[in-house]
Amino acid sequence: MTIQIGDRLPDATLAEFIETETAGCSLGPNSFKVADLVKGKTIAIFGLPGAFTPTCSAQHLPGYIKLADQLKAKGVDEIWCVSVNDAFVMGAWGRDQQATGIVRMMADGSAVFSKALGLEFDLTAKGMGVRSKRYSMLVQDGVVKQLNVESGGFEVSSAEKLLEQLG
Repeated sequence: MTIQIGDRLPDATLAEFIETETAGCSLGPNSFKVADLVKGKTIAIFGLPGAFTPTCSAQHLPGYIKLADQLKAKGVDEIWCVSVNDAFVMGAWGRDQQATGIVRMMADGSAVFSKALGLEFDLTAKGMGVRSKRYSMLVQDGVVKQLNVESGGFEVSSAEKLLEQLG
């Protein structure tokens, strides 16, 4: 079943490649419980099929980087990019796209989070395994307030669309 507006995000763990060691976070991949990260925060989350893929690299992620300040001015505390890749790949892609410090590049390596959302996309027949559908959502204190799931293509999950929904 696909997550809906008003639903709470499922229990899951995502990984993030940390560039600078800090208290509690070591250099390299670190795992985080989604429930802990979303407490008391407004988060713009967008999911996509894969790091370094054409539409994801040319439009989806760059849109959120470009509009990050405007999203934050509307009350968004953090922006997450979620993809079914490992934390090393997500970290490299974030560096390549100059997203560091702007968008958190969250790895859903085994698609556990994507499956729990009901937003997985099976591309096994094309040799790509299970991936995430393309979507965006606004989450407040763990509850989905906006949800935009693509039916194919790239139309409703853009940063522009989510910014428009924030008013």
